[in-house]
Amino acid sequence: MVTLEQFLVDRQQEFEGATGAFSKILRDLSLGAKLISFYLRRASLSGLLGEIGLTNIQGEAVQKLDHLANTLFIRLFSQNPHVAGLASEEEEHILPTDPHGKYVILLDPLDGSSNIDVGVPVGTIFSIYRRITPVGSPCEEKDFLQGGRAQVAAGYILYGTSTLLFYTTGQGVHGFTLEPAAGEFLLTYPAVRMPEKSQYYSFNDNQLHEWEPGLQRYIQHLRTQNQTAEKPQSLRYVGSLVADVHRNLLKGGLFFYPGTVKKPEGKLRLLYEGYPMAWLVEEAGGKASNGKMPLLDVPATKIHQRTPLFLGPAADMETLHSFLNPHVVVEKT
Repeated sequence: MVTLEQFLVDRQQEFEGATGAFSKILRDLSLGAKLISFYLRRASLSGLLGEIGLTNIQGEAVQKLDHLANTLFIRLFSQNPHVAGLASEEEEHILPTDPHGKYVILLDPLDGSSNIDVGVPVGTIFSIYRRITPVGSPCEEKDFLQGGRAQVAAGYILYGTSTLLFYTTGQGVHGFTLEPAAGEFLLTYPAVRMPEKSQYYSFNDNQLHEWEPGLQRYIQHLRTQNQTAEKPQSLRYVGSLVADVHRNLLKGGLFFYPGTVKKPEGKLRLLYEGYPMAWLVEEAGGKASNGKMPLLDVPATKIHQRTPLFLGPAADMETLHSFLNPHVVVEKT
């Protein structure tokens, strides 16, 4: 049995030259995960379901557990001397913390929170960067806008039948399961690889008529293909990004949340959801894009920037792109 802490100690030189900073940041993330997991299990018994009557910067109703998770992580990272600042999906502006910290963190504290009241799995998504402003001064917004390829760590925590923590530092994807009795995350998914063939596709097609024609043709292609396939793909859509991506990462599947004619920028947040999930999928052997280009190459211009999101096995993503961009000729080498 390898604990998360043991695993980090054994591998920390790959990441940071054995300073221990990354281990301490992951330790705070895992502590937050344990506490949120506890509160979620008792939510209906402790009056933590429902909204608090406020609206966040995204224009969404704030759930009680949204507020709790956001406050909890802010408190944890405000006390970590290695963290220079925090950006949260729930906060309008960045939150500078210790000016001597070398890292900044972006968080979606509780993704899928609209599903809490009905017991659907939800999650936390995180992304970590080395700051580019001088250590000793307050961090700035540009520390958080370095782009997807500049991430030094990213991952998610899934609160479901088990509490799982998956992360990457560019050395593959590794997953851990919380053992509640011991209070430890144990390594249960070493070196995760996304299956090369999709079993599932995951999307909400209630706005299918507003999607671009190429994507509509691709959906029709999937459905036609399924009529003659020996093992047709199944539609599986939870409506909680962490849950949908987690299933497809382990079982093989396409996930997409496109833009529409009225909102071509999409709904999901580039920094809090797009970048970290895209990097995880790429590190597991899959591909991620905004429908036009690799998602990790999309420039970041503001902290609450939105993006269409497409994730899946490499071959399936290439087929999808042939429908979305039929005019693009790819030269074979």
